[in-house]
Amino acid sequence: MIVTETRAPSRPAARQPARIWPNAAAGIVAILVALAGSSAVSHSGDELATLSAARRGLGGLWELAQHIDGHFLPYYGFMHLWLELGQAEWWMRLPSALATGAAAALIADLGRRLGSPPAGLFAAVVYVLLPSVSYHGQNARPYAFAAAAAVLATWALHRAMEEPERRAGWWRYAAAVGLLGCTQVFSLLVLAAHLSAVGLYGRGVLPRTVASMAVGCVPGAMWTAVGFAERHAISWIKLPEPDVFLALPKMIGGTALAGCAVLILAVAAPLVRRRHGADRLWIALLAGWAVLPPLLLFAVSYLVSPVYVDRYLFATVPAYALLAGLTLAAVPRAVAGPALAGVLVAGLPGQLDVRREDGHHENFPRAVRIITDAAEPGDAIVYGRSSLREGFLYYGGGSLPDDVLRTGSAPLPDSFGYPERADLAAAVEGRERVWVIWRGGSAAASGVDRVGELTEEGFTRVKAWQVGRVPGMTVALYTR
Repeated sequence: MIVTETRAPSRPAARQPARIWPNAAAGIVAILVALAGSSAVSHSGDELATLSAARRGLGGLWELAQHIDGHFLPYYGFMHLWLELGQAEWWMRLPSALATGAAAALIADLGRRLGSPPAGLFAAVVYVLLPSVSYHGQNARPYAFAAAAAVLATWALHRAMEEPERRAGWWRYAAAVGLLGCTQVFSLLVLAAHLSAVGLYGRGVLPRTVASMAVGCVPGAMWTAVGFAERHAISWIKLPEPDVFLALPKMIGGTALAGCAVLILAVAAPLVRRRHGADRLWIALLAGWAVLPPLLLFAVSYLVSPVYVDRYLFATVPAYALLAGLTLAAVPRAVAGPALAGVLVAGLPGQLDVRREDGHHENFPRAVRIITDAAEPGDAIVYGRSSLREGFLYYGGGSLPDDVLRTGSAPLPDSFGYPERADLAAAVEGRERVWVIWRGGSAAASGVDRVGELTEEGFTRVKAWQVGRVPGMTVALYTR
């Protein structure tokens, strides 16, 4: 006998098409919101890593995956095919926008299943209004896919538990878990919420859940092993302090104010559970989905290797939206309307901010404009870090000064950098002006050896510009 409070309401076949349209509308609106302004925002360094990886041939992509970012190989492989059709900013970001739309549509349907149609629509609207969702929805990285896959896995689990005797439902759940592990490996932490909630309130289906989850986790386990072997690539991550949890509202909402607004609504969901009709199993699952991944990522950082980064937790954001949707559907409309408007107002500055030219923290177009507006014939350009070149090649093309250090047109097979000659003095011989670009502000603090070498050759800094947000980039002009 199955011990679970999961409700299985009747679903008249004639009403099924009517239920699709609200979900589809939520998805379409989410796509449009994510795409709005996406062409005006500079690529980030991570997005340029996607570009560098995806533009390689399949052999080159496989070679790269054996040294760095191997756990992103499914995403890079998909983007390799996608970029065959174009490489404009909006086109590179369109897959993430489509994933955001899929997540919103699934949130609307899952909220309906757990509570009511208004609960689903409220949850989808909350999700779309969050600046964090817009940021990842126009970010050429796999995090929007991870969030969508997390919703899909939870939706598939609910479907399977409605008719636990049907094997098709459990195979569907296994497939959704498999997809989840192929998006971003830390999104698998969401499954801890599935196990804990089913273990507490759905023991009759626990064996089936565990078996399906085990099958679905095979791809994720493989990519986790690959990522662990290449953990040198994230050696920059430091051990987290407990105060990282204070930053969760900003991770959730994109701004601290928007995150706090959603967090308040989410915390209220268990208090109004009986009014919105969701049973304890699914409230516990949503709460675990929201809370357990940050705690587990923090623990893994101390027990295995430092891995705590806010963006790795983006797959938890749909849980907060669903809890908020359940709350809004349970309270009077006179309360729900102003509360939803509060989420909109709290997130509006963040929505505008992520659509600025430096909305993804970098500003390669401005750096290129600074150089091209002031460059003179015979100028040279030198990069403090070879991988920075990717952004200038993308936005500057052939309008930049002579790249005197680069020795090949293709990036290195085992990294995102380019092959360079080591003899800077010989490379700038006969040059009177050299542009130097490095990350951060102080060249000494950033460990830029090129500046010291230029100084030894008699160059002095004429002017420097700070570009992008902290740590940003420095564009400096040196002359003899």
